[in-house]
Amino acid sequence: MKFLIVEDEILIQQSLKKLLEKKGHLVDVTSMGIDAINFIKVNDYDKIICDLMLKDITGFDIIEDSKNKYSSLEIAKKFIIITAYSSPQVLEHASKYNCLLINKPFNNLLETIEIFIRNLDE
Repeated sequence: MKFLIVEDEILIQQSLKKLLEKKGHLVDVTSMGIDAINFIKVNDYDKIICDLMLKDITGFDIIEDSKNKYSSLEIAKKFIIITAYSSPQVLEHASKYNCLLINKPFNNLLETIEIFIRNLDE
């Protein structure tokens, strides 16, 4: 399986990458939303793990741009939003995309990786 991780906290980004690769998955990473949009345009990913608050744009901006390539159903299956900002407004906005939303910090990184992988079949 092929993953894209969009995360500007380098420690989280590299930890997720290493653990997914250890389980045999291909992983691209970026810390910038604009780069993520370009990755998505030229690659096919099984899952896109996307931080909500990036330095340049938001994860929602990336999802909106992805509508040029993916249907709403594909977006709901491909994107996993990770965020430390799970306010009611964020949760409401995220629900429009029907994506899985996981709060940071992760309680257990290995369990979180299993959620990402298990979610591939859905």
